[in-house]
Amino acid sequence: MSAEALVDYFRYENMQQQHPDFCPLYAKNEKCHEMEDLNCYLCGCPHFRFCDEGIDRIEGKVRYSLCAIDAKEGRALETENAIHQDCSNCLLPHRRSFILKHFDRDWMKIMEKCEACPASEQVVSVEKSPKH
Repeated sequence: MSAEALVDYFRYENMQQQHPDFCPLYAKNEKCHEMEDLNCYLCGCPHFRFCDEGIDRIEGKVRYSLCAIDAKEGRALETENAIHQDCSNCLLPHRRSFILKHFDRDWMKIMEKCEACPASEQVVSVEKSPKH
């Protein structure tokens, strides 16, 4: 099967019909993003970076995740002590063209840079504000 055919197989409508247990949203007839031609091959984004221990510290808050390309559709979700990346408005990883640009049959290879823990176990402090 060609890369194009494999990516096309992962169209939301096909996956919902052929593999209803692949995603819990399929059974509810819901999409994670309301868009035409939603593709589920990259359920996650290869530009998402995270570290359970924290990537760095910004203004006293631990940043646990970020967007490596600072996509304009993304934003920081801040709580009292933490900052997380909110990708809910970003459609990039669900677009066929994006998937084919980053395609590899080994999904884990595409996603290998997502874990972004600092070399040391201690969270680094920085004195800058996250971009919104």
